[in-house]
Amino acid sequence: MPSVADLIFLALLFTLTCTALSMRLLGDAGIGWHIRTGQIILTTHSIPQEDPFSTQIHKPWVAWEWLYDVIVGASEKVAGLNGVVWLTALVIAIVFGWTFRVLIASGTNLLIALLLILLAISASMLHFLTRPHVFSWLFSLVWFWILSATERGAASRKCLWALPILMLIWVNIHGGFIFGFVLLAIFWLGSLWTWFRTDEDRLEDAIERIAAAKRARILFFVGLSSASASLLNPYGWNLHAHIYSYLSNRFLMDHIEEFQSPNFHGTAQRCFLILLLVTVAALVARGRRFRLSENLVLLVLISSALYSSRNIPVASILLVLIVGPRIPLDDWGGRFFARMKGLELTLRGHLWPVLGAVLSLVVVFHHGRVGAIQLMDARFDPQRMPVAAVDYLAAHEFHLPVLTQDSWGGYVIYRLYPKTRVILDDRHDFYGKEFFESYKQMIEGRRDWEHFLTQHRPAVVLLPQSSQWKIIYADDVSIIALHLGVE
Repeated sequence: MPSVADLIFLALLFTLTCTALSMRLLGDAGIGWHIRTGQIILTTHSIPQEDPFSTQIHKPWVAWEWLYDVIVGASEKVAGLNGVVWLTALVIAIVFGWTFRVLIASGTNLLIALLLILLAISASMLHFLTRPHVFSWLFSLVWFWILSATERGAASRKCLWALPILMLIWVNIHGGFIFGFVLLAIFWLGSLWTWFRTDEDRLEDAIERIAAAKRARILFFVGLSSASASLLNPYGWNLHAHIYSYLSNRFLMDHIEEFQSPNFHGTAQRCFLILLLVTVAALVARGRRFRLSENLVLLVLISSALYSSRNIPVASILLVLIVGPRIPLDDWGGRFFARMKGLELTLRGHLWPVLGAVLSLVVVFHHGRVGAIQLMDARFDPQRMPVAAVDYLAAHEFHLPVLTQDSWGGYVIYRLYPKTRVILDDRHDFYGKEFFESYKQMIEGRRDWEHFLTQHRPAVVLLPQSSQWKIIYADDVSIIALHLGVE
């Protein structure tokens, strides 16, 4: 019998792979260069040290998500885009299915847990994309679960030694591994605080003080081990320096859309706002029951999500895990939901998620077909990506440098590499501030806008069509564009 967590897993897996949402997962063209990078690594058995995609030949490049690139490169090579979408959907389904399971195990009311998980899923849909940050959601969940469970005594302290092993993988998949060290530091400070403020007058307090001291000591050595593990990447400490340089660049942070603060007029952002209000209400009602570590994590999550919308998914996932058990509605929903909760905790086999994952993978290897039915057909949305235009370039064999907007560059790389190079794509850390400042000047038509074109000399320009202007005449000298608002 499937549990509710199993049903959440299955619903997400099949919804994200077998409906129009599969195109939404491919809504970010950056997956294109991730796929091609992974296939280069698989072919050459080495990680590229210079950029292979742009016209900036021989410029050093830090491929800091190389392990993710290998995974999606192999998936695309074996099963096409269906394989890439299936992998992403699988990780998302695991994250939210597991989050619900942890909520129930921590004592959260079943109906409350359902509402919270639906809010977290809705808020996170903002970044339901085939990008490596989805794996960071999973690592953040596991990292927090281990630290929280060991602090509460629900798991053995030996579990903490799994963190350096996880860090070894995380550091080679996504730059979000930095968040793991933030969580470690918070729980270490929480243990020190418990040790410092606990008296030894009573036996229970003395035992708690000794346990806090042991936990702080273990967390210190686990942190050192994790830091050492994070150096086991192709770039060593230079990777940490590169990520710091990227995230501390004010121009890039102020002009890259995903690093902007959330606009709460969107549906996903509104769902996150509801989670924030629930968190505030829980703090008001049960503030004394929150540990110092939980309060610090809440502070970090809320501030990071309000600063940058790309942090909303991780913030949503961990917020519900912290707040859910503190909502004082234990009997809400009546006896039916109380019985369902008891039943949920007894269902531990998770056979249905395994069967669902295996069956959907079989469909992927059969080109998305079940008999004559096309069940999966992952592809880039022609309404969001220049599919027809790149078809034209491919058919006429244009092998000249292409200038397109940064959000389309990855798609051009996916379709036309290795015969065609791009002027730029969305690897903002690679191109740097000066390059993107000049590019923005050209795109926005500001003073000296032609400088970018003169400097980089694109042979082909592929830009979005304006809905306000229509080209009605063109010759070798000039073009005439009619503003559609003019009668």
